[in-house]
Amino acid sequence: MLEKAALILDCFSPSGGPYRLSELSERTGLPKPTVHRLAADLVGLGWLERSGPRYLLGAKLFELGSLVPHRRDLRETALPFLQDLFEATRETIHLGVREGMEVVYLERIHGHEALRLPSRIGGSLPLTCTAVGKALLAFSGAELTEEVLSRPLSSLTPYSITDPARLRTALEKIQVSGLAYEEQEAASGVSCIAAPVFAGDTAVAALSVAVPRTRFRPAQLAPAVRTAALGLSRVLRGGGAPRSPLS
Repeated sequence: MLEKAALILDCFSPSGGPYRLSELSERTGLPKPTVHRLAADLVGLGWLERSGPRYLLGAKLFELGSLVPHRRDLRETALPFLQDLFEATRETIHLGVREGMEVVYLERIHGHEALRLPSRIGGSLPLTCTAVGKALLAFSGAELTEEVLSRPLSSLTPYSITDPARLRTALEKIQVSGLAYEEQEAASGVSCIAAPVFAGDTAVAALSVAVPRTRFRPAQLAPAVRTAALGLSRVLRGGGAPRSPLS
C-alpha cells in the first residue's frame, strides 16, 4: 500500500498537478478503484487536497518537506545572502541543490513582477537546462558528468543544450571561471548566471540571478553572484559571519 501511495504522490512531480482520478490512474498504472481509495486516505492525512474532481498536493507535505534537516538548515543559512543578492540586483534569485540528475529549488526570491519561469520552491528541473544545475554538475565529479553526457540531454526550450560535446565544453569553462551561464535554456526570454556554493571541497548548492534577456549584463551581475556564493561557502565551512557584503 505504501508503494502504491508513493506512486500517486510521485505523479505530481515535477508540475505539481492538479490531476483527475482518471489521470492519476493512467499515470500510475493502478486501477481506478485503488487510486480512489488511496487518494481518499491521502486526503485524510493532509498529503493531498481535493478541489472539485481534481487532486493536488496537500499543505502537510509542504510542512514536512520544510522540516528536512539539511535542506532547512541550508536554506536558513543561505537566506541572508539571497536577500542581499536580491537587494543588489533587484532580479529573481534562486537557491538549488542537486538530487540525482536534477536541481531541486529550495528558495526563490523575486519582486512584484515575477519572471515567468518553470522553477518553483520544491520543484525540480534537469541539471543541464539551468545555470544553477550546470554550476552543480560542473563540480559534482567526473563520474556524474560522464553519466549525464552518456544519456539523451533534456530540452526545455529550443535553446537548451542537447549536444554532449557542447555541454562538456560549457562545464569545463564553468570549472575554470566558477560561474555558469544559461541563455534561454529553461525559459524563453530569460538568461541566468549562477555560482556554486561549497562546504569543504564539495559543491552542496548553487545560487543564481535570473534576468530578462534584454537586460542581461553578465559583467555587472557576476561580481554580486560570486560574492554571495563565496560568503555563503565561508559560513558553511565555519569561517565567516552570517551576512554577505553585497549591500
